[in-house]
Amino acid sequence: MILKGLALYPQNADFHAFLGNLCAAENDTDQAIKCFQSALLIRPDQAQMHNTLGLALQKQDRLEEAIQSYRKAIQHQPKHAEAHSNLGTALQAQGRLEEAILEYEEALSIKPNYAEVHVNLGLAHLSLGKYKEAIEYYQKALLLKPDYAVTHFNLGNALKDQGMIVEAAECYQKALSLKPNDSDTHINLGNALKDLGRLDEALISYRRAIEIKPDFLVAHSNLLFVQNYLANQAASQLLAEAKRYGGLVERQARPPAVWPNSPDADRCLRVGFVSGDLRTHPVGYFLEGVLAALASEASGRLEFFGYSNLAQVDEVTERIRVHCHGWNLVVGLSDENLSRRIHDDGIDILIDLSGHTAHNRLPLFAWKPAPILVSWLGYFATTGVATMDYLIADPWTLPASEEGNFTERIWRLPETRLCFTPPNITITVSPTPALINKDVTFGCFNNLAKMNDAVVALWARILAAVPNSRLFLKSPQLKETSVRRSVIERFAAHEVDANRLILEGPSPRADYLATYQRVDITLDPFPYTGGTTTAESLWMGVPVLTLSGKSFLSRQGVGLLMNAGLPDWIATDPDDYVDRAVSQAGNLQSLSELRQGLRQQVLVSPIFDAPRFARHFEAALRGMWHQWCKQHHG
Repeated sequence: MILKGLALYPQNADFHAFLGNLCAAENDTDQAIKCFQSALLIRPDQAQMHNTLGLALQKQDRLEEAIQSYRKAIQHQPKHAEAHSNLGTALQAQGRLEEAILEYEEALSIKPNYAEVHVNLGLAHLSLGKYKEAIEYYQKALLLKPDYAVTHFNLGNALKDQGMIVEAAECYQKALSLKPNDSDTHINLGNALKDLGRLDEALISYRRAIEIKPDFLVAHSNLLFVQNYLANQAASQLLAEAKRYGGLVERQARPPAVWPNSPDADRCLRVGFVSGDLRTHPVGYFLEGVLAALASEASGRLEFFGYSNLAQVDEVTERIRVHCHGWNLVVGLSDENLSRRIHDDGIDILIDLSGHTAHNRLPLFAWKPAPILVSWLGYFATTGVATMDYLIADPWTLPASEEGNFTERIWRLPETRLCFTPPNITITVSPTPALINKDVTFGCFNNLAKMNDAVVALWARILAAVPNSRLFLKSPQLKETSVRRSVIERFAAHEVDANRLILEGPSPRADYLATYQRVDITLDPFPYTGGTTTAESLWMGVPVLTLSGKSFLSRQGVGLLMNAGLPDWIATDPDDYVDRAVSQAGNLQSLSELRQGLRQQVLVSPIFDAPRFARHFEAALRGMWHQWCKQHHG
């Protein structure tokens, strides 16, 4: 009947619009867009139709076209609150947060009780790191619409980012009571449970998300990531699950058959970095000094391009960006469009700095947007993505016997895969606290989720073996009363009194680093060992005791300590770990001498010497390029 109506009345805009709405309801977005466009050719002054067309275009990630449609709707009807709101969401998807906020505020000036816009304003402020404002907007939305699951979900996100993890988990559970099959909420509940150290429950949440949405890539990534926290995970199982993820992204990608990159083996190479962590973050701390050294040491031979997948910027972002020839904010850009941009930028080597961590763009790499793809720095296991050519390791962290657990080829730097940027903070190394206190203080400032039951049991053995010693734990989760109570109970199960535990929440970085002045020996967790915390502890003169494992991740501490010149601080098994802790704690004079010279020792070592690392890194990139030229162009 509709087609008959179109034949009889081809100039009837309502028929075209009606057909477009039917197509949209059937998820035939391509046909819906054509129908809406036909309707607008007949009646171009229809504000609501421009708005509806914008929604269809936005569904296909055609954000610029969607923005133009929303603007036309507003042009024809300036007080169209929904169009202002939708324009805000499209701008926000492009990372244009300040512009988005203006549109949301305009929508609220027209329709003050528009709950969805309060939620969107919360999202925008959350993306800008304005947590207090975000929480206020979500709470306003809940007053207007108490049973709106999306608001509970987003309030949970804001609370989690503020370190209020217990409250965040409660919000996610409330959202699930209203909308039980929302896979995103199951994911974020899993993340909160992970931060609370409830790892088995976190895995259940991730697996539930995958049951609901089998091709949900974020759920698969999170499942892979959290399994690294758990002891006794079979390497073969982790590899199989990583390959399953790789198969999912491969099926969604269309990599090019050839690349236009010139096969000149010795020309200046264009190197891209993809990450959501080009900021105050462990990735930023390890990248900043290296990139500055590369920009200086390899000028004219390497050019760098940043592809940032997070709208937040800070002083670390700015210091990284200054060394890049090109900088792109790629939030909201589809993998296909981002692949095309990288391809058009002529990138020769594209480096992923995230792996399966938050804000990653790992699915992009299945599109093979550059001739050579590399995994480095931000992850510590295989990505499972078949198109990823190399993973950068070193002689210490990845034994040859473990290479079979990776889908990537392993490229080893000669000394270390990690080089830390010294903190730009004036703070002294203190005398050994035990010389004053008479009792030894062990410490660990890693994320509390790394403290699995095997770690608690082993640390309890150390406390039992070193009379009157204490354990100082500092972690964002410890600002929560319930988390502190849980930690006390976990150690009490091993007969460790609460008065032997010092528990502190987060601090600004300068205060956080100063806290090491109260620690004699840092204990590394396992199998998920420290990276940033180990480098910071050594810089503050506090040696770190690590337990050597078999996997790439569990040997991160080995790599850092061998390169720092501290082989005596590497234990081979749990008994050895206890013995070394007891031995080192029993020789305070030796510990004091080491502490006073340790900062200078590590600053001239490979783990802080950025120019030295840059030379090795450049040689690795050039070696990869030479191989590609030889393989692809004879």
